[in-house]
Amino acid sequence: YGFINTCLKSLVVEKYGEETWEKLRLQAGVQDSFLTFEVYKDEITMKLVDKACKILGVPADMVLREFGEYFFEFCKRSGYDHMLRTLGGNLYEFIENLDALHSYLSLSYQAILILFVFPQEMNAPSFRVEKNEDGSMHLHYYSDRRGLCHIVPGIIGAAALDFFNIEISMEIVNQTEEEERTGKKEHIVFLVTQSPVFSYKERNKFSSSPQYLAGSENQIENQLNKEDLEKAKNAIRDRGTSVCPVKKSHWKTIRGIITLGKGKLLRGFDPVYPKSLWIDTKTFCNGLPFHMVFDKELRVKQAGVSIQKIVPGLQTMGICLDHYFSIVHPEVPFTISSIQKFINSQFVFQTRREMMPESWKQRPMLELRGQMIWMESLQCMLYLCSPLLRTLHELEERQMHIADIAPHDVTRDLILLNQQRLAEMELSNQLERKKEELRVLSKHLEEEKKKTEALLYAMLPQHVANQLKEGKQVEAGEFKECTILFSDVVTFTNICAQCEPIQIVLMLNSMYLRFDRLTTVHDVYKVETIGDAYMVVGGVPVPVPTHAERVANFALGMIIAAKGVQNPVSGNPIQIRVGIHTGPVLAGVVGEKMPRYCLFGDTVNIASRMESHGVPSKIHLSSSAYQCLKYKNFEMTARGEIEVKGKGKMHTYFLVRNKTATENEIMGRP
Repeated sequence: YGFINTCLKSLVVEKYGEETWEKLRLQAGVQDSFLTFEVYKDEITMKLVDKACKILGVPADMVLREFGEYFFEFCKRSGYDHMLRTLGGNLYEFIENLDALHSYLSLSYQAILILFVFPQEMNAPSFRVEKNEDGSMHLHYYSDRRGLCHIVPGIIGAAALDFFNIEISMEIVNQTEEEERTGKKEHIVFLVTQSPVFSYKERNKFSSSPQYLAGSENQIENQLNKEDLEKAKNAIRDRGTSVCPVKKSHWKTIRGIITLGKGKLLRGFDPVYPKSLWIDTKTFCNGLPFHMVFDKELRVKQAGVSIQKIVPGLQTMGICLDHYFSIVHPEVPFTISSIQKFINSQFVFQTRREMMPESWKQRPMLELRGQMIWMESLQCMLYLCSPLLRTLHELEERQMHIADIAPHDVTRDLILLNQQRLAEMELSNQLERKKEELRVLSKHLEEEKKKTEALLYAMLPQHVANQLKEGKQVEAGEFKECTILFSDVVTFTNICAQCEPIQIVLMLNSMYLRFDRLTTVHDVYKVETIGDAYMVVGGVPVPVPTHAERVANFALGMIIAAKGVQNPVSGNPIQIRVGIHTGPVLAGVVGEKMPRYCLFGDTVNIASRMESHGVPSKIHLSSSAYQCLKYKNFEMTARGEIEVKGKGKMHTYFLVRNKTATENEIMGRP
């Protein structure tokens, strides 16, 4: 399920950053997000783990252990905290009931959700735990997946510390492959040793009081109220010597008492059994309609009435149970020794189709789920079970009814509750899918927004465009000094007359692409293009003191770039005229439908005259532009006085080169 991959992503992002996750997923070739209840292939998770090992430079066993520790916390945060805490009162009981938890979750997920190993379309792992005399435990771990056993110490260690306040160490003492009904299964045996975790105050108490352990009995005894203590002792004595023999020490009596609030409660409990069973056989078989008793040879000795009704063959006492049922979980051979090995696991039986009545042949097979109890005195096994049904639909498919299940059996409630749970999960799935669709759409929208903004910023200055987007009116601004450049193509009218329109478009596009790149290199603002005319300005819309130098360097780059554009008539490089003038301007946005950022003032006219009165492949400067560049490491030559239309006589100059910049620097080449 996507729950596992989401957890892995969360671990990487939280501990190593979003960039590491992005790098990891790209190398693994997987998507960025996963739906919680969606089933994904095992290969996706394995790729992520493999790439994580390589990118982080950490061995696989360490990655898996860290994932196990984080997965435990992730499960708690995802709402499984209370479910996990109630599995057992100690670590032994916790591990002992893991298989039962898998079985419960399979009802909600309609498939086996493997809580402690990657859950795909494979069987859940099984856990079997054995106590040793020295207080340690042997944990047997069975799984179809090889190489993932290192997750187990991470999860069990985190659970032990969080729930039971103990630290554990787990080492592999045996590793084999066992041939099971469904194929080879990895069998790992861990030796689990545990020690309590003391708080800081407790550690100080132990270290500063060497006699603490020796005197602990007296300390606890003094804390108990003498009157209540005497009552407790009398109560224990009255129950008989079998509960608390007289020979037991005074301390052992006290140790069985705990203090809760102001009262005293007995800690120990010994059940009382009747001398004979006060229930007849008929009542037992009716009251527990789904149960079976079988011996070491798997011969049926007894069966409940409902299961007899569904599997009539069980009415013949002495038939072999494995002829009518197969074990679905745990995946072990159908022998008494295998069943005893997993006696603490929940067993799931499934009816065999070939042994069912004709009316059942077209229906899905019935599954039973329950516990095994070994009766030593009778040398028989009792299987207390219930129908394994997830929904009302499954009940109807088997043509069964709620009435077929005993009133005391909570399977009735589970079917109804799970029906609601499945509906909620389906709604959750739909919401997750919609959320993912919205996330993708939002991402695409953001990308399109960036494209739109880039296009808008190419047409208008950024601060002007932002004001227009916000619906504000853009006020015209006065710039006391800026440098304006105009350029055009020599004999452009003649070229147009002798060429196809597409050739003109291609020529201008090739030229303008080169010029546009240079505007970025020298940080000047492109105002507009009209036909073959190209206009830029330095110092507008952002005033800068180096406006003249920027435009001058841009002009030198234009002359070089034009040599790379071919004249479609002659086949030779085109020639351009460039004119530059420095002076004040007024700038503002004109129009609403197609707003343009325009410059106004006599400076614009003079710059245009410099271009029109210029010389091919030369950069024509006005006297004001010359004065701005005079001491800026530019080589310039005087042209002299010329007659300028509408302006009379003007003293102008030609810009030759930049004395300190190379051609590559002018062109922005590396």
